[in-house]
Amino acid sequence: MSYLEPVRLWLLLGVAALGVMYVVLQRRRRQYAVRFTNIALLEAVAPNRPGWRRHATAAAFLVAITALVVAFARPTHDEKVPRERATVVVAIDTSLSMQADDVLPSRIVAAKAAGKAFVDRLPPKINVGIVSFDGNARLDVSPTTDRAKAKRAIDRVQLNEGTAIGEAIFTSLDAIRQQSVTDDSAVNTVPARIVVMSDGKTTVGRPNELAVAAAQKAKVPVSTIAFGTDHGEILVPQEPFPVPVPVDRSALQEVADQTGGSFFSATSASELERVYTNIGSSIGFDVEQREITSWFVGMALLALIGTAAMSLAWFNRLP
Repeated sequence: MSYLEPVRLWLLLGVAALGVMYVVLQRRRRQYAVRFTNIALLEAVAPNRPGWRRHATAAAFLVAITALVVAFARPTHDEKVPRERATVVVAIDTSLSMQADDVLPSRIVAAKAAGKAFVDRLPPKINVGIVSFDGNARLDVSPTTDRAKAKRAIDRVQLNEGTAIGEAIFTSLDAIRQQSVTDDSAVNTVPARIVVMSDGKTTVGRPNELAVAAAQKAKVPVSTIAFGTDHGEILVPQEPFPVPVPVDRSALQEVADQTGGSFFSATSASELERVYTNIGSSIGFDVEQREITSWFVGMALLALIGTAAMSLAWFNRLP
């Protein structure tokens, strides 16, 4: 929680001073009672002393003043507000290494499930595009708010040879550019993000460096997810033994770092789900400060009403 007028919180020192004064006065009161040596007479004069009830009333009053001071300082809290018209392109690696089963049931099956869950979690007004890439990059679905269409495209992806991360980024940028042009309300101002999920490094197509330069020029951050473990293997017909396909993290981290995106590493289906949730929170929402002064005013009113109720019930008077 933060405050629009934090300097006003100094008034809490006055509240603390009142609390200290109350404690001091109560101690003096007890000292005076001890000097009253005729205990029997004291019991006859004041048989029902207020005791803890007096302290409860005072405490409620101090809580009310404290809440009013906090309200006077205009407190705020961070609130997530869904973005509108943003465009996210999800690029999914469909190279043969994605058939490795080091992530159960396989890398590609887990990636499809997590990708569809990610699409579902994004706010309804955000456009989502789907790109798949292996030796080539394909725009399977242009940015759209039709979640069912995006998820069907994810289900249809097939594995092929090669890994063209650079081409995937170029294809994603083209889709975003086309979306900006067709959005009459915000030409070239549509906020966008690319999310690339891969387990390898570029083997064909334009190099990552050219794609990074294009993303930097377009001011589109590219977040990357290195998916898989260091112990992945696949069976290749012409090879007598399984071929190792360890995940390559360094190239993907470099892409994210240089474009202002975020890099993640996921070694299981559950980790991939958490990564997508993290990305969704940063893409789908803006954080705005909302003033919550009314909360503390309400708290103060409740405390004052409680103070008055206790005083009437126990002492037959208002404080």
